[in-house]
Amino acid sequence: MGELFRSEEMTLAQLFLQSEAAYCCVSELGEIGMVQFRDLNPDVNVFQRKFVNEVRRCEEMDRKLRFVEKEIKKANIPIMDTGENPEVPFPRDMIDLEATFEKLENELKEINTNQEALKKNFLELTELKHILHRTQQFFNEMEDPSLLEESSILLDPNEPTRVAPLRLGFVAGVIGRERIPTFERMLWRVCRGNVFLRQADIEDPLEDPTSGDQVHKSVFIIFFQGDQLKNRVKKICEGFRATLYPCPETSQERKEMLAGVNARIDDLQMVLNQTEDHRQRVLQAAAKTVRVWFIKVRKMKAIYHTLNLCNIDVTQKCLIAEVWCPVSDMDSIQFALRRGTEKSGSTVPSILNRMQTKQTPPTYNKTNKFTSGFQNIVDAYGIGSYREMNPAPYTIITFPFLFAVMFGDFGHGTLMTCAALYLVIRESRLMAQKNDNEIFNMVFAGRYIILLMGIFSMYTGIIYNDCFSKSLNIFGSGWSVRPMFKGGNWTTDTLEGNKALQLDPAVEGVFKGPYPIGIDPIWSISINKLTFLNSFKMKMSVVLGVIHMLFGVTLSLFNHLYFKKPLNIYFGFIPEIVFMSSLFGYLVILIFYKWVSYDAHTSRDAPSLLISFINMFLFSYNDPSTKPLYRGQMGLQSFLVIIALACVPCMLVVKTLVLRRQYLWQKHLGTQNFGGVRVGNGPTEDEAEIIQHDQLAQQSEDEPEFNFADMAVHQAIHTIEYCLGCISNTASYLRLWALSLAHAQLSEVLWSMVMRLGLSSRNFGGFILLAIIFYFFAVLSVAILLIMEGLSAFLHALRLHWVEFQNKFYAGQGFKFLPFTFESILEGRFEE
Repeated sequence: MGELFRSEEMTLAQLFLQSEAAYCCVSELGEIGMVQFRDLNPDVNVFQRKFVNEVRRCEEMDRKLRFVEKEIKKANIPIMDTGENPEVPFPRDMIDLEATFEKLENELKEINTNQEALKKNFLELTELKHILHRTQQFFNEMEDPSLLEESSILLDPNEPTRVAPLRLGFVAGVIGRERIPTFERMLWRVCRGNVFLRQADIEDPLEDPTSGDQVHKSVFIIFFQGDQLKNRVKKICEGFRATLYPCPETSQERKEMLAGVNARIDDLQMVLNQTEDHRQRVLQAAAKTVRVWFIKVRKMKAIYHTLNLCNIDVTQKCLIAEVWCPVSDMDSIQFALRRGTEKSGSTVPSILNRMQTKQTPPTYNKTNKFTSGFQNIVDAYGIGSYREMNPAPYTIITFPFLFAVMFGDFGHGTLMTCAALYLVIRESRLMAQKNDNEIFNMVFAGRYIILLMGIFSMYTGIIYNDCFSKSLNIFGSGWSVRPMFKGGNWTTDTLEGNKALQLDPAVEGVFKGPYPIGIDPIWSISINKLTFLNSFKMKMSVVLGVIHMLFGVTLSLFNHLYFKKPLNIYFGFIPEIVFMSSLFGYLVILIFYKWVSYDAHTSRDAPSLLISFINMFLFSYNDPSTKPLYRGQMGLQSFLVIIALACVPCMLVVKTLVLRRQYLWQKHLGTQNFGGVRVGNGPTEDEAEIIQHDQLAQQSEDEPEFNFADMAVHQAIHTIEYCLGCISNTASYLRLWALSLAHAQLSEVLWSMVMRLGLSSRNFGGFILLAIIFYFFAVLSVAILLIMEGLSAFLHALRLHWVEFQNKFYAGQGFKFLPFTFESILEGRFEE
C-alpha cells in the first residue's frame, strides 16, 4: 500500500557517542528532527544526573534573557525577528554568553535603580514646588483682613486681655486626591474641630517612580495650636500615607526655597533625560539580538536535557542512548552523526546500531502543509496503532465531500473558496506575522481543509442547482407547458384563475428529458419542491452512508493481511462485509433499481422501499397492498436475511472457539499419547520440541495467557456493537439529508425575508434601500449560513468519520512519535 497509507516503519536503535562529540552529535540530530530519545535513567532523580549543572546554567541565562525581554517590551521597543536560525554554540562558548548576559542584566538593573532614585527625587522636588507655591497662596489669602476674623475661633476666649493673636503652627504635605474627603473627616473627629485645613488639587498628574503609573494628588496645609494637636495631625497624615514636607514660615524664605527647588528640578530633568537616552540605546541594541540569544540558549538547554537521558559507560568516555527512528531516515541520521563528530574534532566515529525489540514502536505519519490538517483530524480521534491503515489519505476526499453534501450551495461555496484561497496564496506573509489570535491560527492551520470544503460545496451546489437559494437556468428546463395547451387541457383562463398548476409527465412532450447536470431549475418554483428534495436527499444519504461504511470495512481487510491474522479475515471481515452487504447493500441496490425501473407512467404503482425493507425482516409478504418490486423478491430477500443472521454466530462464537483450540493446541503441542500411540494431527515429538522452544516460550514471555471468558465477552461486545451499529450508523448518515435541507431552507428564508424587501422597489430610493438591505443580507449570510452552518456541518462530518467510518478498521491505540527537534524553538513554541 505504500507509506502514504500506513505509518512509517520504525526501529529501535542504539547510539554510542564519544563524550567530546556527544554535544555536537545531539545538536545535529536536533536540527534534522528524526529521532526520539528514550530515558535510560528513569529511576535517577533529575538533580542527580550528569549534566544538571549545565542545565541550571542555561536556565539562569534564560532567566536573564526574559528579564531583558521584559524591559524591552516595557519600553515599547520592537524585537527584531529576521527568521535567522543560529547554530548551536559550543560548550566553551557558554562562559562568554554568561558574561555577556550578566553584564547586560547588571547594567539594566543599575540603570533602573538609578532612574528610580532620580524619579523619586524628582517627584519629591515637584511635590515640594507645588507645596511652596500653594502655601504662599494660602498665606496671602489669610493676610486678608476679612479672613482674620475666621481664625479667631482658634484663640482662647477666656484670656482677659489680648494684645496680639497667638502664633499658630502648621504642617504642609501632599496626599492622594481620592483620600481627601476621608482625611478631612478624620481630622475633624480626632482633633474635635480644633484644626484648620486648606487643600488644593495639583492639576498635572505625577508619575509614581515605582510602578510608573500616573497618580493625581492634592496639596494640603493644616493649622493647629499646641504640640498635642501637632502629634495627632502627624499620626493621621502617616496613617493616610500623606507625605509631609518642611515649609518655611516667612514669605521670603519660601520664595528663596522655591527658586532653589526649581533650579534643582531643571538639573534633575536633564539628568533623567540623559539616563533615559542611555537606557533606550542599551535596550535597542539588545532588541536586535535577543531572539538569537533565546534560540541559542534554549537549544543548549534542550541538548543537555537530552544528554541527561543517556547512560554513561564505566570508562566515562562514551554515552549510550536509545532512540526510535524511521527506517527510511537511517542514512540521514548517519550523516548527521558524522557531521557532529567532524564538528567536534573527535577522531572516533559515532555508532548507530539497530536493535531487535518486542516493544511497540511509536506511530509516525509523515505529513506536509497540505496533509497535516487532515492528519490532525484523525489524530484528534486517537493516535493510530503502529503500522495500521491510516485514514488520513481517504479523509482528504471523503471529509470535504460529506461536508459539501450538507453545505451544498454554489454561492456559499464560492465565498468559502475565496476566503481559503486568500489564506493559501498569502500563507508565507501571514506565517511571518506570527499572529497570536487562537481562532485565526486554528482557521489558518486548516486553510487547505476549508479550500477543499469550498470547492466540493461548489460542486454539490451545482448538483442541487442552488445558489443563495436560487436556481441557475443555464441549459433550459427539461419541462414544457406547450403540450398542455395543444392537448386542450389548459387555456388562458386556466392560467389566470389558478395560482398553481400541475404538469403531467405522462403527457407526451411535457417532459423533454433530464437536465444536463443537477436538478432541473423548474423545481425551484414548484409547490412540491420540498417533497421531491426530501425523497431525493434521503435516499442519497443512505446510498453515500452505506458505501462509506462498506469502504471502511474493506480497509480492515488490509490491516488483517498486513498483520497476518487469517482468523480476523475468515471470522471477522468476511461475516462483517456479508452482513452489511446482504442487508444495507441490498437496500442501496433497491434504491437504484426503483430509480431505473419506474418511469412517469408506472411510478404511481411503485411500492414503498421502506415498507418493503421492513417486510424483509418480518418475512411478511402476504400484504396485498404491497406489490413486489421484481419477480422472485420473496425468495431472494429471505435468503439474504438468513445469510445475515448466519453471520452473527460466526462472529460471536466461532472465532472464540477457534482461538481456544489454537491455544490448547500450542499448550499441549497437539500430541496425546495413549499407550504409546500418537493421536491427533499435531506435530511429531521432535517437531514439538522445536515448537515448544520457539513458540510456547515466546508466547509465555510476550503475550498474556489466553482467557476464554474474557475473549468471549470481548467478542460478544464487538459483535453486538457491529450488528447494531450497522443500523444506527446507517440512520446516522441521514444527517446529510437533514442538514442539507436545513441549510437550503435557511438560505431561502433569509432571501425571502431580507433581500426581497430591497428588490420590491423600482425607484431611486429603492436603490438606496437595496444597498442598505444588501449589507444586512451579506452580514447575515456570512455570520449565520457561512460560519454557524459551516461549523455545524463540519462537526457532523467529523462525527461521521470518527464514529461511522473509522471504527470499522481504525483502533487508534498507539502513541505519537515525538522526535527531538529544534523546530519548536524557532516557531516560538518553546517552554518557558
